[in-house]
Amino acid sequence: MNMFQSALSFFGNDKGKKIQNKFNKAQFWGSIGEANNDDLNIEKYVSDGYNVNADVYSIVEQISSKLISIPFYIKEIKNYGANTKMNRLLKAANYSPNLTQKLKATQLEIKALSDGEFDMPFAKPNPNQEWNEFFKLTETFLKLSGSFFWYKLAPKEGAQAGEPIQLYCLPAHKMEIFLKSDADLLSVENPIDYYELADGNVNVQFKPEEIIHVGVSNPNFGLSGEHLYGHSPLRAVWKSVLASNKGLDLNIDMLKNAGVFGFIHSKGGSFNAEQGKAIKDRLLEAATSKADLSNIMGASTDMGFTRISLTPEELQSFEFLKYNQKQICNALGWSDTLLNNDDGGKFDKQAIELKRVLTNTVIPDAKIIEHAFNTQVLGEIKAYKGKCLIFDYKELSEMQEDLDAMSKWCSLLVDKGVMNRLTAQKMMRLPESDDPLMETYTVKDDVMSLEDAIMPTDELKL
Repeated sequence: MNMFQSALSFFGNDKGKKIQNKFNKAQFWGSIGEANNDDLNIEKYVSDGYNVNADVYSIVEQISSKLISIPFYIKEIKNYGANTKMNRLLKAANYSPNLTQKLKATQLEIKALSDGEFDMPFAKPNPNQEWNEFFKLTETFLKLSGSFFWYKLAPKEGAQAGEPIQLYCLPAHKMEIFLKSDADLLSVENPIDYYELADGNVNVQFKPEEIIHVGVSNPNFGLSGEHLYGHSPLRAVWKSVLASNKGLDLNIDMLKNAGVFGFIHSKGGSFNAEQGKAIKDRLLEAATSKADLSNIMGASTDMGFTRISLTPEELQSFEFLKYNQKQICNALGWSDTLLNNDDGGKFDKQAIELKRVLTNTVIPDAKIIEHAFNTQVLGEIKAYKGKCLIFDYKELSEMQEDLDAMSKWCSLLVDKGVMNRLTAQKMMRLPESDDPLMETYTVKDDVMSLEDAIMPTDELKL
């Protein structure tokens, strides 16, 4: 291959290759067209929010870090009906079922899912990321922009033709959706012509079948496709984000001026221009000098200072910052109790709040990612038909029931023949036995099977 052919190959024009990675070609493509997002500046949620606002960064980092702390693996679906019922039940219980709901969900799980686990379809989503990094970035974009976009790299020929072999999480704040020229948004046809990654003068187009796009429900319907974009949770509280940024800037300015603004004047008369300039120069010299005694100055007249600014205590700027922080927390589905502030309360309160945000925010987001992965990634890989990704949030310490109370409750139900021992093991998250007798329903007396326990004594003698 000569130098010219090497350059063409680098720019993605090597016709001998069966797979072309458009993610790597982004900086070499060009396109024209108009976007249709009514939120005209999504990038601000990253540039002015996540990058510079400590509250936005901390909240999003805590959410995304908690999401990838959930163990995940692939399981085989044995019974689709039971799997659907189980997920509906857990959602109805807000992923925090009571004991009766937990029993029902466990029984459905035994019917629905295989005992064994399978490897992820590929060891890494792409050469640059591990799965934890991939899912963390996905959640970050979902909280900031209200959307995530996955690019599926798939060969066009061969045994794996059309099957994803790599996944890339594209920068959601730089993605644009373009409609077909004759698109009818109220028909059954997909109105999307292509997606475009736009960054300055750099553009790359993706076909609809190459992109997995998931967005938060957007009520801003428009015949130009405005509602196809996800609705950013930061949009409604953007003024609070800007107010927080501005408040911190003002605090910095106050510190630079020792916290006050005002006039220096003579109490017994007035300064002439030369005296005023000399005083100003001396103050500037003292402010910039680090020499010993540089801040000691003398004057031949009685001087005074009239303040014309408010102090930080009078402005109550930190109270406003707390208010803005709470509003941002509310929008992103987090708790300000968990932000290491002085009002966080005791450990018990933090534990309660952490479980609340888990069930209200983190787990629902994990379910969104699960669904997208199962339907549009695993569903297109022949070897993974009938399998699903599971974020097993029940393994988190915050979601564990008190083992002593749970064991007593389970023992009672096993003794009464309401549940078998396998179900009890699953409910208590204990190692499961392979003994098939563990699936037998028994009663307390002599550990009889339920069938034997309800048979008449005389029949047993026969």
